[in-house]
Amino acid sequence: MKTGQQGFTLVELIVVIVILGLLAATAIPRFINVSNSARAASVKGLSGGLASTVAVVQAAFAAAGGVSGTTTSVSMADGTSVPVTGYGIPTATATTGGIFVGLGSNALTGFTTSGGATATGTVTFTPSGGSATCQVVYSGLNGNVTPTTTGC
Repeated sequence: MKTGQQGFTLVELIVVIVILGLLAATAIPRFINVSNSARAASVKGLSGGLASTVAVVQAAFAAAGGVSGTTTSVSMADGTSVPVTGYGIPTATATTGGIFVGLGSNALTGFTTSGGATATGTVTFTPSGGSATCQVVYSGLNGNVTPTTTGC
């Protein structure tokens, strides 16, 4: 009487291990690229939020009859006072108010900020884990928001 096979042969086990190794070798680079894509997406998202904030503050400045050179802050609907430079551009101060109004308390989680020493200076936002070229730069001088996603 003949008994059935009770397990896998060594050759079958090695073939399965090789196939799993090949699958892992092709999948790992894709997962590494996902983190780079996530940083680039967060830079683009913050850039859009900052640009929207600038537009809303400038609209509130115009609606309130703000005059360049004499109006130094704009009152938002929630009572927040946003310091502005000429033409209702939010200041680049790295403090409460300024360009940060309207972004929400968690908008800058995972970002480091630098600059903003003067109202018309620049503030640079860099995501954690990104290179120095992966950033969003806000200019308090003209309200420009410039995202750079190379090196994310």
